[in-house]
Amino acid sequence: MPAIDFDAEREYDESRFSAQGVFRTERVKVVCGFFEPGQFIPVHAPSSDLVVRVRSGTGIVREGDREHRVEPGDVVAVEADVDRGIRADEDGRLEALLVTAPPPTDAEHEPVRRGLKRGEFDPDGGDADTADRGADGGR
Repeated sequence: MPAIDFDAEREYDESRFSAQGVFRTERVKVVCGFFEPGQFIPVHAPSSDLVVRVRSGTGIVREGDREHRVEPGDVVAVEADVDRGIRADEDGRLEALLVTAPPPTDAEHEPVRRGLKRGEFDPDGGDADTADRGADGGR
């Protein structure tokens, strides 16, 4: 896998989060995610595992019915078929490395497209009922 240079990949979009693909095979997909304040990847549950490593900024990573508060250095892993989403806090940008294995299908990203179109973090209406500080390193 090539070395990943966040500075070279950095690209923000005022209208929605930016995902810059840096590596992909049939087994794994790696992107650099760039979020303006308040931007998000809507909640969805593809059949792929996800690892999020926060590089800078703060926000929320949804894992099922839990919301994890994240900051630089935090890592959150979400198993396949579990609801997940990422949202930057309103007061600053968020940058994260996102690794999915295997890469989700286009059909599995329909809730993402629907949520972005509607401006909804959780387009299917579920609400997380707990919040954790950090990324639960002991899990």
